[in-house]
Amino acid sequence: MGKKLERAVGKKIDSVGSKIISTSLFRGLFAKLRYSRIGQALERRLYKLYEKKLLDEVKSRPVPKHVAIIMDGNRRFARKLGIDPTKGHALGRDKLEDVVEWCLEAGVKVLTVYAFSTENFKRGDSEVKMLMGMFAKNFRKTADDPRVHKNRIRVRAIGRIEMLPKNVRDAIKYAEERTKEYSDYHYNIAVAYGGRAEIVDAIKSIAADVKKGKLDANEIDEQTVSSRLYTADVPDPDLILRTSGEERISNFLLWQIAYSELCFVDVYWPEFTRRDFLRAIGTYQSRERRSGK
Repeated sequence: MGKKLERAVGKKIDSVGSKIISTSLFRGLFAKLRYSRIGQALERRLYKLYEKKLLDEVKSRPVPKHVAIIMDGNRRFARKLGIDPTKGHALGRDKLEDVVEWCLEAGVKVLTVYAFSTENFKRGDSEVKMLMGMFAKNFRKTADDPRVHKNRIRVRAIGRIEMLPKNVRDAIKYAEERTKEYSDYHYNIAVAYGGRAEIVDAIKSIAADVKKGKLDANEIDEQTVSSRLYTADVPDPDLILRTSGEERISNFLLWQIAYSELCFVDVYWPEFTRRDFLRAIGTYQSRERRSGK
């Protein structure tokens, strides 16, 4: 009888909740109750309904093909909680696994994340060593993830990979080899990455072909440059999303974002939620898209 009553009450809450979440009163309604057990349980259920409503709305309109994320705020989140910065990075890694799932759910075909910049090598030796170990472990973990193979996700690292330690390079090679035949989804992880460095590398590649006589300098155009970038095999990002409240690009995909929509979310990366993600896509969908052409 207890379970039947629970289900009946749950259905009633869902019925009322679906109306509540459509109003502006939703956020403030449970402010006084949220720290009680009943209030927290009710809030979780309503937020679950709210997320379903957001997902349905997002999927009813064109979804961005390519979302690129600047995952900012791991260390500041750790300081906020009074924990070691390494734990902040670990929480950030877990959040990334969630976001991959959210992209699959929403139908986003390409996800590119900014994991480690060329400037990040200037951080303390212990932090860099810890991050490198995390990258090595997680490239292999991703390559063995059943979701990757079920959804045929191609995993790639983009950046100056030669700057990374051998164990990270080996893990990247393992992940790329295991997924190289896939093309349904693309998951790009920017490590040892810099937007200016990427453009410099593209210029060097073009210059080398001009010198060898393979390319006429007069034939160089935007497409020539785009074809030499690390992301040459995927479309440019439709949406650039940055967490932590900072509103800058930080040397990320400088060439590719010429016509991208920008969305800045005022939460640290480890506390980024499914609601934040869906709202960001909703913001993208609400803006008038211009190709610039």
